[in-house]
Amino acid sequence: MTQTQKPSNAFIAASWIALLAGMVSFNIGLWNAEMMLNEKGYYFTVLMYGLFSAVSLQKSVRDQLEGIPVTNIYYGLSWFSTILAILLLVVGLWNATLTLSEKGFYAMSFLLSMFAAIAVQKNTRDMAKAEKEQEQP
Repeated sequence: MTQTQKPSNAFIAASWIALLAGMVSFNIGLWNAEMMLNEKGYYFTVLMYGLFSAVSLQKSVRDQLEGIPVTNIYYGLSWFSTILAILLLVVGLWNATLTLSEKGFYAMSFLLSMFAAIAVQKNTRDMAKAEKEQEQP
């Protein structure tokens, strides 16, 4: 049995910094945006849904790779939710009365946040697995 390599502290820090940078910048943009509160709520909800679905997708894909049972329904819903979150953001931005630079800002901070959430989840899981293997004789 091969031992799981623990992620480096630099990669862990970079992942958390990217997640915080994406989420904070997205939310600062929303806070300062000149849009109605229900629009701000829509974009905030899409961000939270996207982060949750990305972590869920990463977990279900990883579980399958490690031989941990994952139902096809959950696996499919994880993919569907992740794609849906991205689609909801795209549709929202397409129809928004924002400048192209604002639309690009929201899209990039959203994608950065989703990617970073996946990296943070991976690091968390790798660290837990490495620590568990070290505890076993």
